Amino acid sequence: MKTEIPVHEALAIVRKHARPIAEKERVPLARALGRVLAEDLPALCDHPDLANTAVDGFAVRAEDTKEASREKPAVLRLVGESPAGRPFEGALGPGEAVAVYTGSPLPKGADAVVAVEETRREGDRVLVFRPASPKDIRPKGDDFKKGEVLLFRGDLLTPGRIGLAAAMGHAEVPVVRRPRVGILSTGDEVVAPGEPLPEGGVYDSNSYSVAALVAEAGGEPVILGRAKDDLSELKRQLAAAGALDLLLTSGGVSMGEYDLVRRLLEEEGEIYFWKILQRPGHPPIFGRYQDTLVLGLPGNPVSAMVVFFLYGRPMLFAMLGRTDPPYRRIRVRAEDFFKGAKGKVAFRRAALEYRPGAGFVAKSAGNQSSGAIRTMATGHALVAVPPDRNLNPGDEALAIPFDPEALGAPGLPEEF
Repeated sequence: MKTEIPVHEALAIVRKHARPIAEKERVPLARALGRVLAEDLPALCDHPDLANTAVDGFAVRAEDTKEASREKPAVLRLVGESPAGRPFEGALGPGEAVAVYTGSPLPKGADAVVAVEETRREGDRVLVFRPASPKDIRPKGDDFKKGEVLLFRGDLLTPGRIGLAAAMGHAEVPVVRRPRVGILSTGDEVVAPGEPLPEGGVYDSNSYSVAALVAEAGGEPVILGRAKDDLSELKRQLAAAGALDLLLTSGGVSMGEYDLVRRLLEEEGEIYFWKILQRPGHPPIFGRYQDTLVLGLPGNPVSAMVVFFLYGRPMLFAMLGRTDPPYRRIRVRAEDFFKGAKGKVAFRRAALEYRPGAGFVAKSAGNQSSGAIRTMATGHALVAVPPDRNLNPGDEALAIPFDPEALGAPGLPEEF
């Protein structure tokens, strides 16, 4: 068993033991948001399937309008129209025009389009005031061609990718089965939200915050409730949980007599590591019980969330075979003092603000106690303070945003 290991080694170990899930299923596109593709996806058609028009106007022969101007417009005979979905059935002849609309199939015989604002219609005549352009035609297969692979195994299905899959002709997509993640709180003092809170009790925030983090990372959270400080009770609950890809426990991983998760893995399982050189979240334990990976999170609510974010999230990404990184690092400049830790990386909760010309600045989110969960709601990121040093105002550091997309585009003006 490894113990007191650095952050990068803990991360490497959890990735090593997180085996990709082989099972896949097909889901309708309407339910595919946030799922992960299990196979490469080829296009089932050309897009567009015919050459079409990029503007409202008239399809013409370029030769008929090459001398057109305001002073001497080309005069063409209107012979029909080509709305989207109802192509013009004939063929365009010399001196003729067909009314078209954005996305209309290009009529046979036409090789250029003139925008409606560069024309004037007079009955069945069209006056054209500038030469028509072939640039306003989208060629067949301009976006993609049948058989072209555009989405790949491991891609997260975002709204844009779902729209692309639909345009490619797919009504359903093959996705990786969601990892089934059990979440179990330990401790006699833990009480379910909504129940009367006894003296010395604490509401079970960990089950819900960690379940939300699991769902956000693409897993299927299974809240198993609370296990009392009794080893046999803990075993009974695990037996009743059914097949799991990962078990997350909160509490019971430290040095005390009632730290049962550690005892369970020591006596009947396998421990890959115990304790990481970081704060908060120094005492997590990672191992295997029977056929299930177990990540024992600390009991303090901030520690539990930070440890899952740093290690559980990459584990689920690896199980899903996701090709995007589980989190990103950005450079920030400290605006407040951030206290470090002796021999450990200190992850401090910070609120980030983007300032044009200066980049992101990091301000303390508030109370940095591992029990002060409010700062996980008001903060935007974890600022990494290297071992044996502090961050002073003006110092540069790396930060890991909880949600990089929520930060917006740096430097984007308020109005555009």
